[in-house]
Amino acid sequence: MIRLGAGWLAVAAFFFGQAMFTTLLGQNLGVLALFVILLGIIIWLAFGVVHEAEELAEYLGDPLGTLILTLAIVIIEVALISAVMLGAKSAPALGRDTMFSVLMIVLNGVVGLGLLIGGLRYRQQEYNLQGAGAYLSVIIPLAVIALILPNFTIATGVGTLSRLQSIIFALVTLVIYGAFLAVQTGRYKDFFVDPRGPTEQALTAAAREGGGASFVTRHTVLLLLNVLPIVILAKGLAKVLDVGIARLGAPPELGGILIAAVVFLPECMTALRAISANELTRAMNLFLGACASTLGLTVPAVLTIALLMDQSVTMGLSPTNSVLLATTLMLSTLTFSSPRTTLLHGVVHLSMFFVFLVLIFEP
Repeated sequence: MIRLGAGWLAVAAFFFGQAMFTTLLGQNLGVLALFVILLGIIIWLAFGVVHEAEELAEYLGDPLGTLILTLAIVIIEVALISAVMLGAKSAPALGRDTMFSVLMIVLNGVVGLGLLIGGLRYRQQEYNLQGAGAYLSVIIPLAVIALILPNFTIATGVGTLSRLQSIIFALVTLVIYGAFLAVQTGRYKDFFVDPRGPTEQALTAAAREGGGASFVTRHTVLLLLNVLPIVILAKGLAKVLDVGIARLGAPPELGGILIAAVVFLPECMTALRAISANELTRAMNLFLGACASTLGLTVPAVLTIALLMDQSVTMGLSPTNSVLLATTLMLSTLTFSSPRTTLLHGVVHLSMFFVFLVLIFEP
């Protein structure tokens, strides 16, 4: 309750203190203070979202439980991107940069660290191979359609899409992701469950007393109450990021990286805890699910806002980042083509993550 109180108090302060907010944006220390405060509150609330989603996940079980957690986090990401796009200053590449950063942070950073930890602790870890294959069969085409194909279309400039292309690409993305959700929660949901059988945690959740509709309703309401302040405060954080990056002369991609890191920090920590507990299938549902949901929901949101606001958005990656993305997708396919993972997989993914970090500041 303290977390919720602080979040909604910050919302009230943001609404009724616009004059002070504008004044602080004109000062370097003021920008720093606003960034630290807003960032801290949003991260704190994001952990609240994860906590409520985990309660639902334990009660409902996989794959529905981890899907709820992933969707809640991606909604926050979409809200932050939308806040920047709807702001006074155009950010044509923010959606692209955020999606690319999510893929690099999750597929290389989190996967690499997780597999390294799992390899050191358990030597080899098992997971549901069919589920990983299903995730990658969605992630790869969505990533290519959104981030690489726009560089090769000729209706408009390099990296951009025409109105017709934007509409079709958004619809195709929604169809693919919608079909995946139907598979994940329908007849093929066993693909996303630990092949070793239900864990002790899952059995305990199934036997929970006093659950039912009231339990689900309570935690769903609390989840929404944690999400809403983040969505509202996103506009303020977007302005602070815009001003701060401009004054520092930092790479424009830094905004997308910060949004990706802030939003997915709690979920990444949850995935790493699952790996430490030798629950690699659950972790896989989280980090691969995060990538699939990011592409499946962010692409339509960005293209729709651009169409409605008559904005130009840049979707295609630079040649360097295109190579890095293609390599990451191929590496992920090789990593998740065997029913067991090892320490070596973690080292290679982490190496790719450090290459990504270097190329941000030294293109």
